[in-house]
Amino acid sequence: MRRVPPPRAQPPSAQQAGQVVASFGRSYRVELEDGTLIECATRGKRSDVTCGDRVTVLHSGDNSGVIETLCPRATLLYRSDAYKQKLIAANVTQAVIVIAPVPSFYDDLINRCIAACEHAGIAPLIVLNKNDLPQAAAAWDALAVYRALGYRVERISARHDIAPLAALLDGHTSVLVGQSGMGKSTLVNKLVPEAMMRVAETSAALDSGKHTTTGARLLHIDSRSHLIDSPGLQSFGLHHLSAVDLVHAFIEFRPWLSQCRFRDCTHRGEPDCAISRAHADGRIAATRITSYRTLVEERLRAHAQRY
Repeated sequence: MRRVPPPRAQPPSAQQAGQVVASFGRSYRVELEDGTLIECATRGKRSDVTCGDRVTVLHSGDNSGVIETLCPRATLLYRSDAYKQKLIAANVTQAVIVIAPVPSFYDDLINRCIAACEHAGIAPLIVLNKNDLPQAAAAWDALAVYRALGYRVERISARHDIAPLAALLDGHTSVLVGQSGMGKSTLVNKLVPEAMMRVAETSAALDSGKHTTTGARLLHIDSRSHLIDSPGLQSFGLHHLSAVDLVHAFIEFRPWLSQCRFRDCTHRGEPDCAISRAHADGRIAATRITSYRTLVEERLRAHAQRY
């Protein structure tokens, strides 16, 4: 009797839907709708994919695949300089800007993160971590400008009680952003213990933190709350914002924008500038207008270099 060969395993369907849950350069981990994790690449030199993106993939059946389609995004948070863009996270509903009393945080970086959120339609949440440190009171006072503007500002000590932050993340897809050394990895470990993020000690001598996260990862806190951890930031360029976008990203400027003498006022000292006048009257904080003017200068220098 002739032996009948066993049936061949059927290949997976041509394309399957999934979400990017980790990105490392041009390598991506995609979670399919059934929870399967596969390692994926993009075709050619395409690099416009980021953590949180919803995609369709061609699954080869051996835990690997190729990203074929990038689905429309609800939101996209990214930064840019004069030469390139750096995607941070897609389809998030809020950005958690993590700061701490030690190492020192930069107001300018907070302002840039908030401006990027305003432009992208993402709600910013400022979290002062390490609230148990002696320097925390002064750091909290320094954040009064953001509370006055109506931004949500909270303080926690991740090592002691993560519950206040967990409540603020409920029902959101959140991305953690901030300088290195602010305690983001500790937050992740407390919120998602199985993540087992490596926590680095702060370098007190350099007054800065060590990078512990080299790529973005999306983690599931529960079925309705998700968290993207991103690498520590040292800069946050906003070259993708036009002059109009940039001035509107500073919300306290908006009531004065139609009151300048010149329609093309850059608010850097032109005569009868309503923004400058509001600053002189104490209605716009010095740290905020300084950040705005620095961003304008960066845009003008980049334009001059190109032409």
